[in-house]
Amino acid sequence: MVRYLTCLAGLNLIWEVAQLPLYTIWSDASPREIAFAVAHCTVGDVLIGAAALLIALVTVRAPAPERWNWLVIGVIATIIGVAYTAWSEWTNTTIRLSWRYSNLMPLMIIGKVALGLSPLAQWLIVPPLSLYLAARRRPTRSR
Repeated sequence: MVRYLTCLAGLNLIWEVAQLPLYTIWSDASPREIAFAVAHCTVGDVLIGAAALLIALVTVRAPAPERWNWLVIGVIATIIGVAYTAWSEWTNTTIRLSWRYSNLMPLMIIGKVALGLSPLAQWLIVPPLSLYLAARRRPTRSR
């Protein structure tokens, strides 16, 4: 779990920085506000990822980590992460108006709802990759 959260934090930090131009904060905020937003979003991503993993583990009644079905756990955690992110993006860009997409954000339109593709892609890529990296066995050292 620690390896997963470490990978998740690092990869989400990179993703959050890379997608900054896709939000208006990139052009509208001070460097201090941008740094706070990146830190805030990265911590939030780790909390979402941890909760999604925990729900997935409870759902499959996971045994000890060495016996986990990583694929099933990863699929469930990813679905939870994508669903939460879709709801959060919609809520924050449409209802609360907490943030806005820049003209650079590719959008997915579902009815009257426009969702940013970058945050959805983030949850389709980063958690599964983090789980994969966490699940890999460390090479044994030869003496």
